[in-house]
Amino acid sequence: MHKTLIDNIQEIVPLKGDDILLIENAFIPVELKKKQFLLQKGESSNHMRFVTEGCLKLYRIDDTGKEHILQFGIIGWWVNDLYAYLTQKPATFFIQAITDSTVLQIHRDQLNKLYDKIHMMDRFFRIKTQNGYVALQERTINSMSQTAEERYFEFVKRYRAMEQQIPQYMIASYLGITPEHLSSLRKNLVRKLS
Repeated sequence: MHKTLIDNIQEIVPLKGDDILLIENAFIPVELKKKQFLLQKGESSNHMRFVTEGCLKLYRIDDTGKEHILQFGIIGWWVNDLYAYLTQKPATFFIQAITDSTVLQIHRDQLNKLYDKIHMMDRFFRIKTQNGYVALQERTINSMSQTAEERYFEFVKRYRAMEQQIPQYMIASYLGITPEHLSSLRKNLVRKLS
């Protein structure tokens, strides 16, 4: 379970043997059943979270009760209400398991201790935060400038494995379209590929 986490970190920064042991001991597994919440709106977001099994979604619910999915989390991905974590304000998002899932999480206090002991961890999270910001900006620009069809085709191209795990109505929410519109886009894609 921790191997996926260590591999993810070592893709960006080198680790020594002692560092690996400290990291493995600091990240605690949390097992979730399908539809179980990892974080709910209003709670404190005091953990960084890494998905080692299953699939989760990060979303908010608007005043009309409509769900808006901002992010999915699959094996090898980090998922968090980062704004709430960084500002230490109550969470504005929910994190919920789409399938039975396992997450490795570390409390902020423990992570700060790791930063002192393993300087590469500080660098790792700085790079991950920068990359996350760039990805969020890219997604925002694409949602303003691309058609729904272009956004869906890009989603399929980038996240083919994830598309197979996630119900279509959730992908529609992520893309900002109705499930019916997504169904139509999927039919068009099949026609283009045949």
